[in-house]
Amino acid sequence: MVADRLLLSCPISQFLNPPDGGRILVNAESSKSQLDTTMQSMKVVVVGAGVVGLSTAVCIAETLPHCSVTVISERFTPDTTSDGAAGILFASQFPDIPLERQQRWFKESFDHLLAIAQSSKSGETGVILSSGCQVFKEVPADKRPFWAEHVLGFRFLSDRELKRFPDHKFGQAFTTIKCECTTYLPWLEKRFGKAGGKILYGKVSDLQRLADTYDVIVNCSGLGAHSLVGDAKMHPIRGQILKFHAPWVKNFVRDGDGHTYIYPGMNSVTLGGTRQAGDWRLEVDVGDREGILERCFRLEPALHGGKVVGEWVGLRPGRESPRVEVEWLRTAGGQEVPLVHNYGHGGFGVTLAWGTALDALGLVRQSLLQHPPMAKL
Repeated sequence: MVADRLLLSCPISQFLNPPDGGRILVNAESSKSQLDTTMQSMKVVVVGAGVVGLSTAVCIAETLPHCSVTVISERFTPDTTSDGAAGILFASQFPDIPLERQQRWFKESFDHLLAIAQSSKSGETGVILSSGCQVFKEVPADKRPFWAEHVLGFRFLSDRELKRFPDHKFGQAFTTIKCECTTYLPWLEKRFGKAGGKILYGKVSDLQRLADTYDVIVNCSGLGAHSLVGDAKMHPIRGQILKFHAPWVKNFVRDGDGHTYIYPGMNSVTLGGTRQAGDWRLEVDVGDREGILERCFRLEPALHGGKVVGEWVGLRPGRESPRVEVEWLRTAGGQEVPLVHNYGHGGFGVTLAWGTALDALGLVRQSLLQHPPMAKL
């Protein structure tokens, strides 16, 4: 059971002061720190309910229990882009983010999910360990990626192991995490509710209007940031995947070009995929389906004998580098409200969500301590 949600069909102006109908659980712990004193009457709103938005909301609600935290989104699980994600943790390097920061995002996300995967909550959260390999047709310039030290058992494939992949010249083997968001997101919602959070259905088209009611706005709108904040750097990366029944396939295989992958999960195997930048189509493409099957069967012949049990198309929030930073909105009354951005993760939302959420939390705290807002009427 997820946190209670309020269905809002009215204009956004009518729910800027949300009713108390959402599930609110008061945290009994009392803190005497300056931080908690500053936060006691603060209202925080998170826009977006994918894996990045919910992770950020949970981090804020649990760390700052005296804040009132609300999530507003027009889509919730199972209808978010995150729900279709393969959810396997690895990363590519972004050009405009310091490498140390990227390493921290990956490590914090991996360690967070690893603790869940190794706990009694693994089954109920959909967070599991997954072992396999990534193979390359040509030897990559960087044989050992920046995240190699954070996954488990990273090593290069032996010549004998590479014989399985006659079209490839190099490979990496490791154990990572598979996070199945159709299970993980409802669990995050429930966790958010236990921390006192409110969840509201609604489309946000004007952050300025939120600034009249909330003390902090956190923008986790993903691809929606293209129109919501006018970010011309945002673009769709169309992804099409298949759900495949082949329970005898236990280990993942990924082609290093990112276009072919086989990720066994709890109930099915995810076969992919496509990475079509600038493509807004949400319909299943028969040609893409046939191409996925042909490439995956060639990469992993053990798939033969299985069957397709589902298809999904989604639009990844493409951006050259994620945007995790703060700017300020000025209200009609002359007050400045911090706007914390956390979006643009491309195909690595699940991989980096907890790490960037912690960064967003830090920006929220820093903004409120350095520039305490006036009380909202």
